[in-house]
Amino acid sequence: MSALRAVLFDMDGTLVDTEETWVEVVERVAARHGHALVGAGRRAVYGRSVEDTAEMLYEPLGAERAALAAELGEGFAARLAEGAEPRPGALRLLSALRRDGVPTALVSASPRAVVDRVAASLDGHRFDAVYGAEDTPRTKPAPDPYLAAARALGAEPAQCVAVEDTVTGVTSAEAAGCAVLAVPSVEPIAPARGRTVLASLEEADLALLRSLISAG
Repeated sequence: MSALRAVLFDMDGTLVDTEETWVEVVERVAARHGHALVGAGRRAVYGRSVEDTAEMLYEPLGAERAALAAELGEGFAARLAEGAEPRPGALRLLSALRRDGVPTALVSASPRAVVDRVAASLDGHRFDAVYGAEDTPRTKPAPDPYLAAARALGAEPAQCVAVEDTVTGVTSAEAAGCAVLAVPSVEPIAPARGRTVLASLEEADLALLRSLISAG
């Protein structure tokens, strides 16, 4: 029977309440370029990196890719300059994992500068590996960041639980071969084979995380 070797956490919307903040930043940047971000266009930016979002929007906004990415990144960093509010249950779960000696990684599609700032605000928790959008050849929804995090912690992806809040992140983690605990923040996520969905991290504990590996 496989044992839990590591827990790999998404950041925005999973550990901290920033997913809606990111979308608001994109909306404001789009509005400055005379474009309204609504419906499917709004939903498409959940869980996406700055670069992927700029790639999706540069044409409809009539902007240059690099300049648009810089505008988005600077706007998001400015909004998080004073830190971010932890999601319910996040700090308790991180503390339990540290007490039990379970390695943890932070796996985000946000810029590394933003990831480092937010990680430092999580009640002193020290992650064993940290990945931002620039740290792998491709970011979410590609599997690269989860594969890199598992490798850095000396674990096979199938021995890791990835904790995510968006379809983009779940797609990345499942493509890497991780068991997934989904805690949706802004869009619904359906249960599936190898995927457990909870309403809040307050419902998660170490026994549950271990059971996800055993079930797999």
